[in-house]
Amino acid sequence: MSGQLSFLLISFVTLLMCSGLISASEVAFFSLDVNEVKALANEKSERSRKILALKEKPRYLLAVILISNNLVNIGIILIADTMIKLLLGNGEFLIAGEWLSNNIFQSSLDAQIVANIFNFLVTVIGVTFVLLLFGEAGPKMLATNNKNSILNIMVGPLTFLDYVFRPISSSLVRLSKFIESGINTNNVHTSKEDIDTAIDLIVTKTENSTHEADILKGIVSFGDTSAKQIMHTRMDVVAVDVNSNFKELLKIVKDSGYSRFPVFEDDFDVIVGILYVKDILEFLDKDENFEWQKLIRKNVLFVPESKKIDELLGEFQVKKMHMAIIVDEYGGSAGIATLEDIMEEVVGDIKDEFDSDDDVEYKKISETHYF
Repeated sequence: MSGQLSFLLISFVTLLMCSGLISASEVAFFSLDVNEVKALANEKSERSRKILALKEKPRYLLAVILISNNLVNIGIILIADTMIKLLLGNGEFLIAGEWLSNNIFQSSLDAQIVANIFNFLVTVIGVTFVLLLFGEAGPKMLATNNKNSILNIMVGPLTFLDYVFRPISSSLVRLSKFIESGINTNNVHTSKEDIDTAIDLIVTKTENSTHEADILKGIVSFGDTSAKQIMHTRMDVVAVDVNSNFKELLKIVKDSGYSRFPVFEDDFDVIVGILYVKDILEFLDKDENFEWQKLIRKNVLFVPESKKIDELLGEFQVKKMHMAIIVDEYGGSAGIATLEDIMEEVVGDIKDEFDSDDDVEYKKISETHYF
């Protein structure tokens, strides 16, 4: 009996190691990034050739890994069940079954049935714990930091198993493709939150990569963002009254630093056009009575608050415009949105010489003193 038990124990440990290595190889192969694949291609060795051959057919590789792991795990469960029966024997389980039947189930279940159920639960719970710890979680965590070692160990066995199980894996791959083709992919919806989480997982946490992640998130949410969300409200808009004289206009231009101004008549709800600063440059020497109103461009783009910014960008491109007046549900002017506002949704804040810098660390308090 001791010889049989020793053989079963050695077989159990061996199969458990195989299960762990197969699980680790799944992580090692499927976590190879583009740069690592390029490095393997440049090696031009037999080892790298086999790794790339397996990597090039991920469906078949995954099928082989799953088939092998399941067969090994079945073997582990059968051996574990035999070992438990040899160690404890049916007598111990029967004693436990009689006690449970009398004290827990009040003799409503036969002691032998309870003993069999107890035997099954002990085997399943015990083996499941061992498999999860030593056959799944542990090896996969180990593989993340020892990818090359796992690849070196498993490339040969997996190449052999791929050859042995190719008929089965081919059938599984064809079946999976058939099932996928029958699924209406139009009903598959990935939420913005899922994509944002995926971006955070794949982008490393450095200053540059964080900015790249923000850009990716901006692109993801681009089509869902409305003009109302990016607009400057009418309280923040610098606009020009059409009845202002040229001197007043020049002061507004100088103080604001903007290159385009909405022009209104009496009230901001009545927009009559857009004034481009470049159009008045050649008239800077004129007096305050200069009729600058002739330079107003009457072609104004009015859009509702609900307009998506991807559609607004398309209109900007087609009409070669940089500013839109945002109109609320009552027809009044709610604010403005510019091409720069749309760009900032993707790339972040765009600073120019007229934007205030919140991070400034000094302030001029006199000609010779700074604070």
